[in-house]
Amino acid sequence: MLRNPGARAAGRVNILVVVQPFPEPIEHGVNDFAKSPLSTAPQGPAEPVRVFILDDHEVVRRGVRDLLEAEDGIEVVGEASDAREALVRVPASRPQVAVLDVRLGDDPRGDHAGIEVCRELRALMPELACLMLTSFDDDEALFDAIMAGAAGYVLKQINGADLIAAVRTVASGTSMLDPRTTARVMARLRGPERGPAEEPEVSELDQLTARERQILDLIGEGLTNREIAERLFLAEKTVKNRISSILAKLGVGRRIQAAMLVGRIKDRQAAEQVRRG
Repeated sequence: MLRNPGARAAGRVNILVVVQPFPEPIEHGVNDFAKSPLSTAPQGPAEPVRVFILDDHEVVRRGVRDLLEAEDGIEVVGEASDAREALVRVPASRPQVAVLDVRLGDDPRGDHAGIEVCRELRALMPELACLMLTSFDDDEALFDAIMAGAAGYVLKQINGADLIAAVRTVASGTSMLDPRTTARVMARLRGPERGPAEEPEVSELDQLTARERQILDLIGEGLTNREIAERLFLAEKTVKNRISSILAKLGVGRRIQAAMLVGRIKDRQAAEQVRRG
């Protein structure tokens, strides 16, 4: 991660954000990318947004902390310099947002130790929004972060105002991905096409009920819970419960992951039909 000791005095942190929010990934599918500019991100709730910072560089931690604590409505409740500290301190401090560096020096978890922290924290605290920070535009890290349940992924050289907006955005339940990022992730999810001699995989969708598949298709169209409920003449709470069941069966934590998975499966099925003529 790029460090600049003079950034603290200038009120800026050198991390570049290259993403735009799309509303509520848990409430939307892949068609909702880039609807809202970052400048119009939802404002934080009446209670302060509680934030935890994980970075192995003290200068960066201090810069991010000073920047966020100077902002009304944001409270930094803790920080850590390594994965072990974070996995102890985050559950104890109960933040809404964890700002996590992707790379944590020589951590035994590897080059993407921060992503493994995200995965473990999300398993313990499903409501936690993880905002990943990185110096590298790395497709592998991006893919892993999304599949680990990260709510946002930002690059170096961001200015202070945009980092604050990013924290507020993910705290509100909104994820941050742009169309180019989405395209890269979708390409990775599809993977290389199998040869004609290979047997097709059993569809992950086979374990869903007909109603669940119907709801999943509507998630892929970008409908919210309320819109799905109106379309299917169901109670909104029923839709919410059904979606929880869908995510559990598919082994994913967020709606965006489910929508991407169904896109991958449909592409696979379409390719099989073409090959069979």
